[in-house]
Amino acid sequence: MVTLHIENTVHDYAAWKSVFDKFDRFRAERGVQSLRLFRKVEDPHQVAIDLEFETVEAAIAFRGALEQIWRTPQSREQLADHNVPVLYEVMDEKLVSAAAASTA
Repeated sequence: MVTLHIENTVHDYAAWKSVFDKFDRFRAERGVQSLRLFRKVEDPHQVAIDLEFETVEAAIAFRGALEQIWRTPQSREQLADHNVPVLYEVMDEKLVSAAAASTA
């Protein structure tokens, strides 16, 4: 699994989220398996998105397709700034529970 990590600064979270949701189909058609959306506690204008892909190639292709999204009038109106997206390879993932921690 490969994660494409994106960090954006938005003018208004609710308005940005409305535009973000309009691209669900775009993401699905380009291989996004799942996503996680974060908003910084100390600054609600700072958001991060982790998009999961099956392959590095799919993530790289999507990273290029992001330029299409960022050029739309809706995105340009909502985004104050964005960082260059970064690829991460998932090396380990597990759920941690209190029961498992107490037996360790």
